[in-house]
Amino acid sequence: MLNVAPYLGRIGYTGPTTPTTDTLRAIHRAHLLTVPFENLDIALDRKILCKEDAFLSKIVDRRRGGFCYEMNGAFAALLRGLGFEVTLLSARVPREDGTETPEFDHMTLRVDLAEPWLADVGFGDCFREPLRLQTGAEQLQDGQKFRIREEGDSFNVEKAEPAGSWNGEYSFSLVPRRLDEFAPMCHYHQTSPESPFTRKRICSRATPDGRITLADRKLIITRQGHREERILESEEEWQAALQNYFQIVL
Repeated sequence: MLNVAPYLGRIGYTGPTTPTTDTLRAIHRAHLLTVPFENLDIALDRKILCKEDAFLSKIVDRRRGGFCYEMNGAFAALLRGLGFEVTLLSARVPREDGTETPEFDHMTLRVDLAEPWLADVGFGDCFREPLRLQTGAEQLQDGQKFRIREEGDSFNVEKAEPAGSWNGEYSFSLVPRRLDEFAPMCHYHQTSPESPFTRKRICSRATPDGRITLADRKLIITRQGHREERILESEEEWQAALQNYFQIVL
């Protein structure tokens, strides 16, 4: 059984820990505000193992972040340690040509309470609190609207654009998955030149009123819808920004 206290300390969470909807929402938000989505080990040629203990060691002990398998894999362990019922789900991401990425391209989580919820702390700029796993209903969070749309055997997470249209984030099925089933795609994303994670370094974290992102040497800070960008002139400046905004020292 996971010792949850160090993990809760990592995300700065001091509230109730009983497995309720309010706890799930609060811990989900706290995770996104403290643990960055990042792929920095890939650029350093450090192998990411698709194993729960490796995820926990990196995020909790070494105070790093990770990409979806690491973030949601570790978060699932935390939730189970608190008494939640959690199921790993495979998700696919839409491409520009209208097709979708392969199965296991993304990991998301089903959490069952009195009703089922979709939790995800590993998809970058998406929903900050879990979504009710019900189709059709618009769900409002922090001024953004989301919905889950059923299509055949799959479900699509969609976010409303300012103009009113809906943009697909990813699709998923309700088939329960094991962690080892994600290992081939976890390896692919670390090694393939076709993977978005081998093309540039990324480190990004939600803030109470926006988001902070390092995309290679571009620093992007969004506050209350206002976006500022700045190019960092050197590797030293990039390292300083990484430490200042994300408390990461490589």
